[in-house]
Amino acid sequence: MLQIIYLIAFTILAFLAIGNLIRSLIGFSISASQPRAMNDRNFQGYSYRAGAVPHPELLDDLGNVTNEPLLIMKSISIEDARARLDALYHNDLPRSTEGENS
Repeated sequence: MLQIIYLIAFTILAFLAIGNLIRSLIGFSISASQPRAMNDRNFQGYSYRAGAVPHPELLDDLGNVTNEPLLIMKSISIEDARARLDALYHNDLPRSTEGENS
C-alpha cells in the first residue's frame, strides 16, 4: 500500500515538473521572439530593463556605465611565477613582526 502512495505522489510531482518545464519554455520563446526596445539605458552592448539598476561595480563616480576593463592583470615571467610559488610552498615569505610576542 505504501508503494502505491509513493508511486502516485512521484507521478504527480513528475507531471507538475514537466508542466512547469513546458510553461517555462513557452514563456522563454515568447520573450525571446519579442524585439527589445531601444531606450536611453542601452549603452554599447549593455541593455537593462526599464527600471532595472545595473550593478554598482559597472558604474563610475558619476553613475554612468563604464566601458573599461574592470580587472587589470600584470604579466610576469614564468621564472618569477615559479619563484613566488616555491616561496609560498616553502613558507619563505617575509613575515611581519607586528603583534608577535617573542
